[in-house]
Amino acid sequence: MAESHIVNLKPPEAWRFMQEHPEAVLIDVRTTAEHLFVGHPVGCLLIPWKDGLPMQPNPNFVEAVKKAVPDPKTPILFLCRSGHRSMEAAKAMAEAGYETLINVDEGFEGPIDSDKHRSTLGGWRFHGLPWEQG
Repeated sequence: MAESHIVNLKPPEAWRFMQEHPEAVLIDVRTTAEHLFVGHPVGCLLIPWKDGLPMQPNPNFVEAVKKAVPDPKTPILFLCRSGHRSMEAAKAMAEAGYETLINVDEGFEGPIDSDKHRSTLGGWRFHGLPWEQG
């Protein structure tokens, strides 16, 4: 088994990677509510790392990713709100033997600004990458 490696890419770099590697899979690890109501990258899969209110860990996360992406050599990009849950998810898949793992640094909404708003300093939406709601 090859050694896993997790890379951090900013959203524009992640988008470019996906264009250069069409076999890559983008997984949104946010909650179902975030995915539906805040929006998500076009074409991503939703597999929550944590879900519900209050948020609870998804005990089936690794198995759900394995089912969606059976080949551990397939590059997987993980995205959450700001890049923290997605890194946890990437580490879990590294432990499961997946090789090319990418954490989308800044996530979908980016860091919180001085006015306590997101999507003003970074994130998938901030960079104008394809996304949708619903």
